[in-house]
Amino acid sequence: MLNHAQKFPSKRGFVIFIPLIILLLIEVGYIAGGRYIGAVLLLAVMSAVFLPVFFNTYYTIQSDGMLKVKCGMFFNTIVDINSITKVEDTHSILSAPALSMDRLELFYNKFDSVVISPQDKAAFVAELQKINPGIRYNS
Repeated sequence: MLNHAQKFPSKRGFVIFIPLIILLLIEVGYIAGGRYIGAVLLLAVMSAVFLPVFFNTYYTIQSDGMLKVKCGMFFNTIVDINSITKVEDTHSILSAPALSMDRLELFYNKFDSVVISPQDKAAFVAELQKINPGIRYNS
């Protein structure tokens, strides 16, 4: 068991920047067209939605053997590490608390899974396997 919590930030891939670039181009269009109220509203909405996800996506292995998955303000789940059976590399495009397409899918309980993207996948999986040596990792 760990004596302290370990925090693994999400890897940030180019894909996460695509919506931001598109929104910034729309923002420039609003400003160029003289629609300043629209530009301010778009910037406010963009900041309220995108920034918390961008700066608040991480995975914490807690000292009590739980994995906390945090993404933005709304996605917060806790997984018992002893219930994880398998970890696989994936490049799934499905929505997930991951800021990169270089992802891991964690299978736990009987039918549950979560897709994440820790910066250091090898260290992350190694820490999970310290708590639950029965985790199979298919890279």
